[in-house]
Amino acid sequence: MAEKLYDVAVLGGGPGGCTAALYAARAGLRTVVLEQLSAGGQMADTPLIENYPGFPEGVGGFELGQLMQQGAERAGAEFRLSQVLSASLAGPVKRIETDGGPVSARCVVLATGATPRPLGLDGEAELRGRGVSYCAACDGMLYRGKTTVVVGGGNTAVGDALHLAKLCAKVYLVHRRDALRAPAVYQKALAEAGVEIVWNARPDALLRDEAGKLTGLRVADVHTGATRDLPADGVFAAIGRLPDNALFRDQLDCDEAGYARADETTCTSLPGVFAVGDVRTKAVRQVVTATADGAVAIHCAQEYLARQGSEADEQ
Repeated sequence: MAEKLYDVAVLGGGPGGCTAALYAARAGLRTVVLEQLSAGGQMADTPLIENYPGFPEGVGGFELGQLMQQGAERAGAEFRLSQVLSASLAGPVKRIETDGGPVSARCVVLATGATPRPLGLDGEAELRGRGVSYCAACDGMLYRGKTTVVVGGGNTAVGDALHLAKLCAKVYLVHRRDALRAPAVYQKALAEAGVEIVWNARPDALLRDEAGKLTGLRVADVHTGATRDLPADGVFAAIGRLPDNALFRDQLDCDEAGYARADETTCTSLPGVFAVGDVRTKAVRQVVTATADGAVAIHCAQEYLARQGSEADEQ
């Protein structure tokens, strides 16, 4: 029996991947989504999303992921729970090896996302979404009027601290050096916002009460080792992300951080390969920008497939 050739294979079932699948299926393209766990990607780990349009009371990340998958499936997209083992993305037919067998497609949408770099502290995974967060824009509202700590010293960390300062009663910014990596002008903005910077410090331990609830962050001086406990209701890690593209990074043009170079067209350096959501270079990584990427990717994929068809007709 001949192997099925899909028009579009989507690697990853997060918001960008599900949107790409929805738009591809509605366009009449044979579409498959390869997702290792469940729809939603990183979003599925977020207990409450309050900044996605259409949900005035907020919506659980897992629930939103399931709704996105259902919409794509209703349009005709096929979802497979499969782990991608390797991918050959060059040429007119892209070949993907999974633990459920090979998949071939004329276009591939990379929607594999990025993983926040963890603090590496005991109990961090257990407290994720329950006191430990990696996105101030996503979870900041949960800490209105409370005390939070941001760990990091780059643009993202400073932006998170300034965002939280508008919501929280107290914000600490913990940085391992004596100067921020972010532009100097931000230091003035932090001072005006009332953010307390804890210099030359690294996170040492997450503090919890007897019930297991987060109560603060212990930091250690990088020079002396002396510790200080910062009382907090929430800890935000802003020390970078790791794009989940190890299987195909050497086939694409990527930036210094490993993100696939793709502009607002989502087109990568390989014809017929598109990058959406957190895996591509972009200024803002949010659910709403990932879904926008998914729609744009299929628009460009349709143009690519039309060109391929025209070239085949001419030969």
